[in-house]
Amino acid sequence: MFDQITHWWEDKKIEKIDITPAQWEAAIDGWHVMERYQGKERDALRQLTMRFLVHKSISPGGDAEITDEMCLRLATMACVPILNLGLNWYDHWSTIILYKGDFVPNRPYQSEDGVVHSQAPGLSGEAWLRGPLILSWESICETGAHARHGHASNVVIHEFAHKLDMLRDGANGAPPMHPDMRPGEWHDAFTNAWERLSIDWQHHRPLPLDEYALTNPAEFFAVCSETFFEAPHRMKKHMPEVYRLLCQFYRQTPDLKESKENT
Repeated sequence: MFDQITHWWEDKKIEKIDITPAQWEAAIDGWHVMERYQGKERDALRQLTMRFLVHKSISPGGDAEITDEMCLRLATMACVPILNLGLNWYDHWSTIILYKGDFVPNRPYQSEDGVVHSQAPGLSGEAWLRGPLILSWESICETGAHARHGHASNVVIHEFAHKLDMLRDGANGAPPMHPDMRPGEWHDAFTNAWERLSIDWQHHRPLPLDEYALTNPAEFFAVCSETFFEAPHRMKKHMPEVYRLLCQFYRQTPDLKESKENT
């Protein structure tokens, strides 16, 4: 009963937004990930995007000017990971702050040489526990399978993965498991992958994802998530166990969809 009332309320709000399917298609044009979602699945993603916009507010940071097209593209990228999970996975927070370029957090920052600076360097995105999510539009536009030093990049998926991770004991690289998943298996697979990639990085061997993943377990999960959606073939080839578990977690198989498209 409550779900019916919620959907009725959402439908009324969506009518007021007055965004046509053609406008949505124009907003996501050029994002290669969308080629995987066709037919009923594409319709479901569009509907989820509209419901996302009903529940979340996107506010400008600094002198940013936000358009409907920007909101639609951002929201669609945010909804791809939860297409088969549900919008409730993004509950308990409501605000996205969108800057034109990188934003500078107003807090002290300690560099690798131990020097404490009055302000941190510019960031392309940041997710706060039980708080807002902050993004750079310029970074969103730099999305792609080879966008970051030849590696996959999607700041929206990255930061929203942090939000999913935070649902269970904070950002630690271990989001809530589904009933058919084993937390121990997740821990072992991600730990083994982390250790193997760390050795490769130390020996200056090429990595299948951006080295920022090795910052900590939370960043490892976030970078793996953006690679999973932006470059699934690469992840499946070089990190098969991590890829398999992400398929279970996100309840999607992007590599299979790409294989079908390429045959």
